[in-house]
Amino acid sequence: MPLTSWSQDREILRLAVPAFFALVSEPLMLLADSAIVGHLGTPQLAALGVAGTILQTLVGICVFLAYGTTSAVARRIGAGDHRGALAQGIDGLWLALLLGVALAIVGLLLAPMAIAGFNPSPDVADHAVTYLRISCLGIPSMLLLLAATGVLRGLQDTKTPMIVAIAANLANIALNLLLVYGLGLDIAGSALGTVLAQTAAGVALVWVVVRGARRDGAKLRPDRPGILASAQAGIPLVVRTLTLRVAIIITTFVATDLGTTSVAAHQVAFTLWTFLALALDAIAIAGQALTGRALGAGDVTGTKAITRRMMWWGLVSGVVGGLALWGLHGVYIPWFTADPEVRHTLAGILLVAALWQPVNGVVFVLDGVLIGAGDGPYLAVAGVIALILYVPLALSVLWFDGGVVALWWAFGGFMLLRLLTLLTRERRDAWLVTGATR
Repeated sequence: MPLTSWSQDREILRLAVPAFFALVSEPLMLLADSAIVGHLGTPQLAALGVAGTILQTLVGICVFLAYGTTSAVARRIGAGDHRGALAQGIDGLWLALLLGVALAIVGLLLAPMAIAGFNPSPDVADHAVTYLRISCLGIPSMLLLLAATGVLRGLQDTKTPMIVAIAANLANIALNLLLVYGLGLDIAGSALGTVLAQTAAGVALVWVVVRGARRDGAKLRPDRPGILASAQAGIPLVVRTLTLRVAIIITTFVATDLGTTSVAAHQVAFTLWTFLALALDAIAIAGQALTGRALGAGDVTGTKAITRRMMWWGLVSGVVGGLALWGLHGVYIPWFTADPEVRHTLAGILLVAALWQPVNGVVFVLDGVLIGAGDGPYLAVAGVIALILYVPLALSVLWFDGGVVALWWAFGGFMLLRLLTLLTRERRDAWLVTGATR
């Protein structure tokens, strides 16, 4: 019996509402960091923008640990294989730990070189290296947090990550205030506080997954074939994620070249954009879990119906988010900086960002649906196409001296390119593959 629109909405909201609070954990931490660091000075805020972009790239390329695991676990749940679902989740945790240690070492060694690649002023560079090196110590925990969250989403549980995310954010704010202002550690205190909060969150969610695996008799020891299979399945999603991160890096590079005021305003605007993007992605997380479960159970008709409903939710959410972003900008801009030049530039950026939010809403939903279907290879190819077309668009801002507001118009064009490629795929049936595995 097909689901009614109300039944579909209940399913979406049951997963999306808790997922929203878990998803916004990272940008909320960055917002808190931006607000606290912003009042230390403009160089510190600009440094946070550069270092934060690099850190998010290192962690962001491993987002397949959450997304791919959600899809794989949800498919097995749909097919009735609960023990197999948890065993696959444990493999993801081991892969996350190995990757986390490797990336932390790379980040610590190459931090000065990575910061220098953005060509910031000397005072910005010093602060950025400090923030990045301390933050790299938390990468293993951050990746374990991603993998454990993916397992729980695949099990149709988004409430547990929500509870942990709320606790982590409260801890992050308290630790940042204590270490930055109470102990006078400047930007280093902000990095350390966030690392401690994220580590505690990662440990908590890993414990929940391990407890569930023990209860169902799933293996806990490292399984080399399982770990390698998880890594191989994640390669297309890594490519897809890299295209997004490269686009963001190019955008930050251009903003940095436009001057300290531009990159400081860009940092705050992009943190707010990320917050709204991940808020929209809450519907995409529901899409991953519900699509994987439905296809695992062989329900193609139900998959199509829930996809159309989620696209509607994405569009409406994007409109609401855009109205809030612009309508409240006079209230929240003073939270982040006292510099009048940065405030003026930021206001211009936020108007452009608000106009693109409806496009973002549909993009994130369709991205989640196709990830849930295990359609990573197409997403990888589509991402490469969008990136190739975006690079000259972004660089033209420098060539024609367009300013940071023009840069944000260009970035909106990148999201429009992604929308076109995703809609093209959704309207065909090649991605609707059923069964416990794709």
